[in-house]
Amino acid sequence: MNILFISLGCDKNLVDSEVMLGLLDREGYQIVDDEAEADIIVVNTCCFIHDAKEESIQTILEMAEYKQTGRLKALIVTGCLAQRYQKEIVEEIPEVDAVLGTSSYDKIAEAVKEALEGHPCMEMEDIDVLPLVESKRLVTTGGHYAYLKIAEGCDKHCTYCIIPKIRGNFRSVPMERLVKEAEALAEQGVKELILVAQETTLYGKDIYGEKSLHRLLRKLCGIEGLRWIRILYCYPEEIYDELIQVIKEEKKICHYLDLPIQHANDDILKRMGRRTDKKQLIEIVGKLRKEIPDITLRTTLITGFPGETIKQHEELMEFVDEMAFERLGVFTYSPEEDTPAASMPDQIPEEIKSDRQAELMELQQDIVFEQAESMVGQKVLVMIEGRVADENAYVGRTYRDAPGVDGLIFINTEEELMSGDFAMAEVTGASEYDLIGELIS
Repeated sequence: MNILFISLGCDKNLVDSEVMLGLLDREGYQIVDDEAEADIIVVNTCCFIHDAKEESIQTILEMAEYKQTGRLKALIVTGCLAQRYQKEIVEEIPEVDAVLGTSSYDKIAEAVKEALEGHPCMEMEDIDVLPLVESKRLVTTGGHYAYLKIAEGCDKHCTYCIIPKIRGNFRSVPMERLVKEAEALAEQGVKELILVAQETTLYGKDIYGEKSLHRLLRKLCGIEGLRWIRILYCYPEEIYDELIQVIKEEKKICHYLDLPIQHANDDILKRMGRRTDKKQLIEIVGKLRKEIPDITLRTTLITGFPGETIKQHEELMEFVDEMAFERLGVFTYSPEEDTPAASMPDQIPEEIKSDRQAELMELQQDIVFEQAESMVGQKVLVMIEGRVADENAYVGRTYRDAPGVDGLIFINTEEELMSGDFAMAEVTGASEYDLIGELIS
């Protein structure tokens, strides 16, 4: 039986997809990448913001067509949209044969079997269950880097965010399981391990009584074969001294942190339900840069939050200019049903949100392009991602760049390199978000 998997949304969702692929591979299903050849299609969905929800629904509808035009026998919907809109999916898209919620992905093999036998499967575990799967993941990122999901859910309850309602409360994966999974990934050839969760900085507090990300990192650094360990999604208020210390001391840990701050105006931060104010954000960023001078900081912002005034937007612009984050993304506010922010007064028109997003990104472009130019002449360690077609050049990343969201470096060389190789290069130029370099023999 041929099975096609479509994974939408974030890297945390991708980990769930890889776990499901591993379970299905163990059962002997053949993984294919052509919809027309699939007997079974699984769509692992996202519904974090409106656009993600629309993409998920559209993908399900497109795949449903293969019940008429292809060989499709079973269509299965998993993930966040499935968790949130199970009833609506079942009622409105009759081609769907099974729906699995966010805590039920470990039941994928049973769901496929039942769907093929004509028994609709609707699995919705308690949202706060933490599925623990022994089966080996099928890594889909190319093999030289992989994500390690260290926790599930979130307790923060920001007023714009639906995650606690579809992913449950924060719960850490036990450390021994994570070390075992990381060892297995390293044995498969993974060189860069990227730690993800809704919030990584709180890791371990629920099961060990204290924040334990620094302890986990020490153990992961001892795994042979891993060269880089990268940490994403660190809430700024949860950054703590032992974590900073371990980043400084352990050579494998990239001097790179992702700090989602969302805004810089105190009133907006308060109405967002965030736990920091502008002064604290400046202090945290300052401390990280003082302790780790070559650190790269990535952040995300939300523009057009209900009631955001021109003055508050200008304050955010000034903050971005002053902080000069090395990496920054901007989302327009998306009102999500069942969140407090969706019913707040003074919702901002889409056009204004888009204009403010463009202004912020234009400002950030200037900052990043200038920073890229300042890299010229520096020697950098590069992980090779692949070869540029029809050229004696390769594309790679430095420690300053996470896959899929940050820039690249293009290296000219006559030498033969492989994806996953590490090489030293000298930066010879910059092209917007990307660098150009030459291999140092």
